[in-house]
Amino acid sequence: MIQTRSVHGIVALCVSVGLLASHAAAEEVPFRPEAGKFPPVDKAHSYRGELVFVDHANRRGSLRVQGAGKYFRNAPNPFAMLPYGIIRYHGAPADLRDIPLGTVLHVRAFLPPDPKLSTVPVLPVNNRNKTSGYSGQGIAPAENHVLLLEDEPSYCQRVGLFWKLHELEIKDHQGMITAGLESKSGSEGESQEEAMTFDAATRIWRGRERLGVEDLVEEGIWPDTGKHALDDQPVLLGITWKPTPSGVFTRFHISDIWLDDTAMQRAAGNQTETHRAFIRSRWLPAWVDDVKYGKFGSATVTATLFGGMDPALYAEFRKGSSGLMNAVESTLKHGHGAYGPAHMACKGPILDVIKTSGEVPLGSSGIQIRFQTDLIIEGIRPGRIVRVCPGHWPQVNLPREEYLNGVGLDERFPSPAIFPKY
Repeated sequence: MIQTRSVHGIVALCVSVGLLASHAAAEEVPFRPEAGKFPPVDKAHSYRGELVFVDHANRRGSLRVQGAGKYFRNAPNPFAMLPYGIIRYHGAPADLRDIPLGTVLHVRAFLPPDPKLSTVPVLPVNNRNKTSGYSGQGIAPAENHVLLLEDEPSYCQRVGLFWKLHELEIKDHQGMITAGLESKSGSEGESQEEAMTFDAATRIWRGRERLGVEDLVEEGIWPDTGKHALDDQPVLLGITWKPTPSGVFTRFHISDIWLDDTAMQRAAGNQTETHRAFIRSRWLPAWVDDVKYGKFGSATVTATLFGGMDPALYAEFRKGSSGLMNAVESTLKHGHGAYGPAHMACKGPILDVIKTSGEVPLGSSGIQIRFQTDLIIEGIRPGRIVRVCPGHWPQVNLPREEYLNGVGLDERFPSPAIFPKY
């Protein structure tokens, strides 16, 4: 089911089923993930909001969450990525640092696995049912530990949706577009129509070209002024939010329009290369499943690699090749060594690479590695988070904000105290 996003749709929904929805929400029990287990995605709470703050080094930020009220009044709600949380941007793997502020994101999130270690404020478990004045209900969910964070084109591609452009109204290279979100499967159901703004800064992607609104006007595809039917043109959209005139409280803005598959594939390819280079310098995250200790500090470690990365990165872990493993904490910051993750890392051969058969839960890659080292460090224990890399990856020094230097979990930039209390 596609969630209604227009103001009129929200009002109608509240009038017709408000009491039933409130009762169902009250009955629902929020889910808290367990250590060492990937949580079932169908237990996650789903919401949508604008990215307004990012603390990329600690894998957290804040979203202005869309609720049933006046969007501009909604205070930012903090979130933290789970260690195995996946970020997608332009249909490709991403880091928080890759996503521009203002981008509207889709969220699948849970309660904090361990509230004592949460890097964002811990809220009452039923906080999403709280009504906050003009902002309405649902703007500060307690489910602020994110399993999946994705922008509009990533979300649409994952669930099999696309936008159909119905009509535009334009003047001075800006205006409104009316569009409907529909299923690629062709399943029956009414299109959820939404009116969104665009302006001269909206990027339009066609094949290998980056165009602006003025280019479509010059080509005669769009008029210079007035209304124009767009004949249900299928596209993918990038969506942001901007302050809106004329007393409209919830209206979103189109930042990008991808007119064809080639354009979207190029955007995904560029983002994939960006993230691939990032991971090679920071290493792949994983958690430790088992440690078998030998003599004089030697050990064999079995670890599950986290999901959401480019397949080419996983393919570089090969049986018989060398590897490195270092302990990290829940934000994926490494905590041993001030000269990069390799400084105090365990080194040794990769004994095996095992691919799980059957369905793989979101957050997991479905790939285990067995790694042998002659000197294991304290942080590598069952249930703990680590980062690993093949021995041939380049070893670099990371910036100061991205490591703990062995002082423990209390060193954070900045502390949770900077966030408002809800």
